[in-house]
Amino acid sequence: MQTILVATEKPFAKVAVDGIREIVKNAGFELKLLEKYTSREQLLEAVKDVEAIIFRSDIIDEQVIESAKKLKIAVRAGAGYDNIDLKAASAKGVVVMNTPGQNSNAVAELAFGMMIYINRNFYNGSSGVELRGKTLGIHAYGNIGRIVGMIAKGMGMDVYAHDPFVDKVIIENDGIKYVNDVKDLYRKCQYISVNLPANKETRESLNYDLLSLMPAGATLVNTARKEIVHEPSLLKLFAERKDFRYVTDVAPDCQEQIKAEAPNRYYATPKKMGAQTEEANVNAGLAAARQIVGFLTKGDKTFQVN
Repeated sequence: MQTILVATEKPFAKVAVDGIREIVKNAGFELKLLEKYTSREQLLEAVKDVEAIIFRSDIIDEQVIESAKKLKIAVRAGAGYDNIDLKAASAKGVVVMNTPGQNSNAVAELAFGMMIYINRNFYNGSSGVELRGKTLGIHAYGNIGRIVGMIAKGMGMDVYAHDPFVDKVIIENDGIKYVNDVKDLYRKCQYISVNLPANKETRESLNYDLLSLMPAGATLVNTARKEIVHEPSLLKLFAERKDFRYVTDVAPDCQEQIKAEAPNRYYATPKKMGAQTEEANVNAGLAAARQIVGFLTKGDKTFQVN
């Protein structure tokens, strides 16, 4: 009997685990759980005899893949997959998938929660500003970006989007203004919601030359990855522009310096939490289980990323 491991340092909700167990059992497979593990050795031991892994923010590197001698497929329950070594997986013939779209609404809602929080001065009782009538730019119009646009329109914002991989017609049919040049997006918009993956092309791509183009009242909203922001540029902007603000659920390495120099213009959640809702937790876990069953029983490679 083939075994599917759920390896989660940050566990799924019980209802998600119950759902995964039912999907796995009905398909004739065995489920193995490794939750809240405290050492790397526990993970290395757990993967030794499994054909499939479901993981979240856990690091699945070359050592883990080498230890999983029987591994056929690994599914990241979420959109980003920079926490698994794709090269090592491919070298071993391991299929890697993500579960795109399952946590998109949760991430989009968090983006607006953080924007409202900083606009209302961290709810300290003083007079803040509204989002209605402001300009919002969406940098990367995927599943998350599309929902960000929908919410922004509902709040009365003037919405623009840039994504070289999405057809202009799709964006404009959603009632969003298409921007061909990313620099123009930053010039036009007071708020920028960034939804980029972290890869060779995007790492540190949000630099001074780009961010400094933003108009007065500039607010950068990052619910993606910290690696996409060039931190020296971030510090330079905070020093030069007293109107520049940054909200994120993935704190930069220079966070303490920002807090010391611009405490009222910066907010980061204590942990990465874009996908931390009950609904997203369940949706991503169940999707991962279904994708593994589909691959092991039918060879379905939809959502393969390597």
